[in-house]
Amino acid sequence: MRVVIGEDNTLLREGLVLLLTSVGHEVVAVAADGPEVLPALLAHRPDAAVLDVRMPPSFRDEGLRAALAARREIPGLPVLVLSQYVEETYAVELLADGVGGVGYLLKDRVGRVEEFLSALERVAAGGTALDPEVVSELLTRRRDDPLDALTPREREVLQLMAQGRDNATIARLLVVSDRAVSKHIGNIFAKLGLPASDSGHRRVLAVLAYLNGR
Repeated sequence: MRVVIGEDNTLLREGLVLLLTSVGHEVVAVAADGPEVLPALLAHRPDAAVLDVRMPPSFRDEGLRAALAARREIPGLPVLVLSQYVEETYAVELLADGVGGVGYLLKDRVGRVEEFLSALERVAAGGTALDPEVVSELLTRRRDDPLDALTPREREVLQLMAQGRDNATIARLLVVSDRAVSKHIGNIFAKLGLPASDSGHRRVLAVLAYLNGR
């Protein structure tokens, strides 16, 4: 996988380079501030980009803006953004085009190597990877509606769906059968009034759109 990294923190940036190259990926460019990100993405057109949300010069949302601009120029460009804090609006902006190939993780997730690499691979494959804390925030915000009709197990499945997990992974994490997961997902979509035929990242986007009240 060819990757562009945008991160102003030198230690984290070099750590990402070392981590990705150690597992066989190629880091084709690194950017230390916001203005460097978009030219690097357009020049290299990587298989995936890993970008800090807040970068110099203003430390607001330079990385996110560069990601959105790059996806306008290169539709579907896989982008995994990293943030220090849970900021739901950033996740929503990334998901707004409905294309997939996006992820939003808290920076401490990078230290959980297998989890981070799995999320990057899902994003590069056109899927979605949302930090569990972001999903929890969205679920907590939507407490006074049809979510109340979900069983505790269905809520667990919904959270994992919204993180971008596939059925097999959900089954493994919850120690249930694939058939049980499919049944839970069918019940969730029925109770939330969402199209049961959606699959892959479209399914995740539908769930997140509902949770965000869009």
